[in-house]
Amino acid sequence: MELNYYVALNKMAEANYANGGKIAVILEGRDGAGKSGTIRKLTKYLPPYTYRIEHSVKPTKTAMRSWLKHWSHKMPKAGEIVFYDRSHYSRALLQPIMGWCSKRSYDQFMRLVNTWEYQQGVTFVKLWLSISEAEQSTRLNNRQTDPLRYWKYSPNDPIALSKFDMLTLYKERVLTETSNWHILDYNDKQAGRLEALRILSEVK
Repeated sequence: MELNYYVALNKMAEANYANGGKIAVILEGRDGAGKSGTIRKLTKYLPPYTYRIEHSVKPTKTAMRSWLKHWSHKMPKAGEIVFYDRSHYSRALLQPIMGWCSKRSYDQFMRLVNTWEYQQGVTFVKLWLSISEAEQSTRLNNRQTDPLRYWKYSPNDPIALSKFDMLTLYKERVLTETSNWHILDYNDKQAGRLEALRILSEVK
């Protein structure tokens, strides 16, 4: 089954490249959900000229002031699939929880985002990687002692755990008021990644 999904995904990517399509694959979820690993899984066999990855990085002050304009420049070009390890939705999820943006900026984003996405001329595939509070706690705590992934541990990890319920409220608004979300059970990473692969392989 997995092999069939990869074959279908490669065919989709080649067709998208030939036809000049633009596909944005948004991966959002709590810290430790498995966004980076899922991108590695999804791109494992993709021809390198068909895609690129936008990694999660700390935004500049200029980006924070002109949020959607900043992300307009990160959208796919013709023939490209772009995978986003966090995305413009940080403005509606992480930033208000951590106090990194004002309520005005948050409200403005929520008011404009649907229209903005429509104007991009892009096919959005949005994946919410859902994990429980207990699973998040286990994964973030394990980061500290993992000899291969210790570098992923951040001082923000304990803060993320303490704000689990708050993020749930912001998440529910995003999933309710914006479109094209697939909610994946990522307590089982292997099953979640297979489902993500299936969803992407069926994009038209």
